Amino acid sequence: MAQRHLDPTAGPVPADALAGYLRGRATEFLRALRLHRETGAGAAEDSVEAARALRRASRRISASLHTFQPVLDPGWSEAMRPELAWVSGTLALEHAYGARLERLLLALHRLSGAAAFPPAQEEGGPAGRPPGATDGTPDAESTARRLTPDAATARPGGSGRATATVPATGTDRLPGTPLPTGRTTVTGTAGVTRTAPATGTTVDRGHLTVGAAKAGALLDRQLTLARTRAHSTALQALRSSRFHAIADKVAVLASEVPLSPAASAADLVPLAAAARERLVDAVAALPLLTAGSPYNAEALIHGLSPDPAPHPQDAPWHQVRLLLRLHRYAREVLHAGAGADPAAERLRAAGEALDRHRDASEAAAAAAQAARTPRIAPATAYALGVLHADQRHEVEAARYAFQRAWQKDVVGTS
Repeated sequence: MAQRHLDPTAGPVPADALAGYLRGRATEFLRALRLHRETGAGAAEDSVEAARALRRASRRISASLHTFQPVLDPGWSEAMRPELAWVSGTLALEHAYGARLERLLLALHRLSGAAAFPPAQEEGGPAGRPPGATDGTPDAESTARRLTPDAATARPGGSGRATATVPATGTDRLPGTPLPTGRTTVTGTAGVTRTAPATGTTVDRGHLTVGAAKAGALLDRQLTLARTRAHSTALQALRSSRFHAIADKVAVLASEVPLSPAASAADLVPLAAAARERLVDAVAALPLLTAGSPYNAEALIHGLSPDPAPHPQDAPWHQVRLLLRLHRYAREVLHAGAGADPAAERLRAAGEALDRHRDASEAAAAAAQAARTPRIAPATAYALGVLHADQRHEVEAARYAFQRAWQKDVVGTS
């Protein structure tokens, strides 16, 4: 098939290109680690960016060790690859839980017909991290920003209220009204109270039903707890002797790449083409014909299965996402010194679609897990069921977007 030989690189690519790429990513890793240590684990935005850069460098080094293993020292690459995957996975959990909670709360507002409130911005720190917090435990304002149950709501079947703190935007005030400082509290007809910076007028955010509010409160408790634990785990990992050993090896990699004896005459193009072959074969096994039909409802199958395991039909798509990442990073190596990759934008669009697929799949699983909580009110369980179906529809939409992006990639590189 013509689309299986897509690499536009002219001529062979020597192993020196891989060595330069790995040294560059190792330097990024060390720079991010230094920034993270300088900023600490506090609320500074640089700390969040440093953790993201650590994950980015770890993923690329690990992927390159996997794809181009024949030209690297086998013992060294086999030992480094799982360690870098551990670093990337550990650091990604906290962000994943926070993004999942935000996604679900926004979906609850959208499904309730309420205007979705934007993420709050803390003074002195990024969204999602309370000012001055160093141990991952949300402070009072951070907790109140999301839908938080009171004592009555926390009890199964209770009839309490849910509160949320949201920021004011330019659409929160009527034309010509002043913008005084301070905060104001607005109570909805469904017993939902929202506190926002005072704008001199009532903030109209719409109203959540009691079931949706309690569903949001339940998700907030569960995912915030998971995020806090992930934050503590990441801090422990960064202080561990295991991580320090990895950092030492990456420091050596920044100056010397352990190539195999056969690397001097090796060509990287066939190895990158093999990564492309594995991706094409995995995509061929996907039901792309079904995914290309909008509103096919394929993603809703097994939606009522009592099995708490991950959705069975999502696994092949997750595997394609990983293979696509390996393919993208392999092309980065080939084009490291040859200018911009003409297929980069198309591959990035396909990758973003699969990222949305993964996020929606995990969000649906979180909603289903919350619905299995014992003794919750029927209205809460119903809201969580609607939320689960909505996220499965998002899974379906992401598959459709990937199918379109993949077809563009095949046509554009054939």
